[in-house]
Amino acid sequence: MRELAMKLYGVIGEALDIGGKEMKESIGEAGQAIRINYYPPCPQPENVLGLKSHTDASALTILLQGNEVEGLQLKKDGTWLPVHPLPNAFMVFIGDVLEVVTNGIYKSIEHRAVVNSMKERFSIATFSGAEWNGNIGPAPSLVTPETPALFKTIGIADFYKGYLSPEHQGKSFINNVLRINSENIKY
Repeated sequence: MRELAMKLYGVIGEALDIGGKEMKESIGEAGQAIRINYYPPCPQPENVLGLKSHTDASALTILLQGNEVEGLQLKKDGTWLPVHPLPNAFMVFIGDVLEVVTNGIYKSIEHRAVVNSMKERFSIATFSGAEWNGNIGPAPSLVTPETPALFKTIGIADFYKGYLSPEHQGKSFINNVLRINSENIKY
């Protein structure tokens, strides 16, 4: 999964016309974590939420919806949309770190998990992020007089402390603390 993430960073860098090398250097020697989620069936799914609404702090999340049971939802234009699992396919999410590194060109996606009344559901997520002792900020080639930096550069340890702090709770940290000019920005 780490190798796949590194290849994806290269492809993203090429798509941004900054090259894979600069994108990989902006992320650094990527760290990785894994999370396995299990959602048992629930007779009253309308009363429970499997995983609350959030964006991922990572740069990339690579997700396998293990048993192809629906439950993942993405928020688009204020509406929750179900994601239909594809057999033997990975889903890739942009996380908050990559939103910062791409200077807001790519946005992290708000998502949640809901439970199913009849079937159990499980997923396996791997999170790829910047190296712990590095910094994150907009990639240098993406900052120009025409496209100024939208985010401050910060140590990755400080980023995760802020991201996980109770007063910021996730994406509000990049929007309220790291964003340089939050006026006229669509969230």
